[in-house]
Amino acid sequence: MRDDPQAVGDYLRGLQQRIVAAIEAADGHACVRDAWEKGPGEPLQGSGLTCILEDGALFERAGCGFSQVRGPKLPPSATQHRPELAGAPFEAMGVSLVFHPRNPYVPTVHMNVRMLAALPAQGEPVCWFGGGMDLTPYYGFEEDAVHFHRACRDALAPFGDDKYPRFKTWCDEYFFLKHRNEQRGIGGIFFDDFAELGFERSFAMLRSVGDAFLPAYLPIVERRRATPSGERERAFQLYRRGRYVEFNLVWDRGTHFGLQSGGRTESILLSMPPQASWAYRREPEPGTPEAALYSDFIVRREWL
Repeated sequence: MRDDPQAVGDYLRGLQQRIVAAIEAADGHACVRDAWEKGPGEPLQGSGLTCILEDGALFERAGCGFSQVRGPKLPPSATQHRPELAGAPFEAMGVSLVFHPRNPYVPTVHMNVRMLAALPAQGEPVCWFGGGMDLTPYYGFEEDAVHFHRACRDALAPFGDDKYPRFKTWCDEYFFLKHRNEQRGIGGIFFDDFAELGFERSFAMLRSVGDAFLPAYLPIVERRRATPSGERERAFQLYRRGRYVEFNLVWDRGTHFGLQSGGRTESILLSMPPQASWAYRREPEPGTPEAALYSDFIVRREWL
């Protein structure tokens, strides 16, 4: 099979539609759909669709965006592992989402699936895939963590027994706040610059990961969405959301790629929570559920 970016774009648009329909049904409110286009005179050309649900019954903010853009020069964040492609024109497309639920017992979730094609002046286009999903709870539950990781493992199983342990480790290493010496959440799977199975099988793996997202996340949402909570849980949720903001702005390659390449800032930053807070040297009391998050969940563990 020839490299076929159009087939990737068609799949990604359909994936976004399915995910948005599912979260609208779960929340009971509709997303705002914001179609956009970049034209001549801008750093990038292309188009996309940002779907965002704010102030819903279930989701305080849930954003799911699709973009397909072209640019004259790959930014540094895309070539740090492929220096031979520095300066090449490129095409990038992907679906990216972050859901920030209202109830502190429902975890925040992130998922991204994407393809990047470098178009060097000499030689054939170079296509590679990336993505994954990870879960960031505020209150930890073993069964939720196991369920999420099992869905990730099962999505990768047809593509080799090495993929889940390898991509889980990659996720643990990537979603790590170096300046805090702290994991962002319980992880999941992450891969980047991936083309080792050839275009057809690498694309099939991308589809398997994308298709696994709703079965991985929605059952957890339904288990936790009605859990009673109060001011204490809300305050801890907002404090932990501050860590999410720190990671996305300081370390996330996707955020850096979008901003460095001249992407649409409003869509790039759809991952930001609507509210977050910071406190100086806040330490949870020993023996509390908040302390258990640090000791039992946002540590590197084998969940399966």
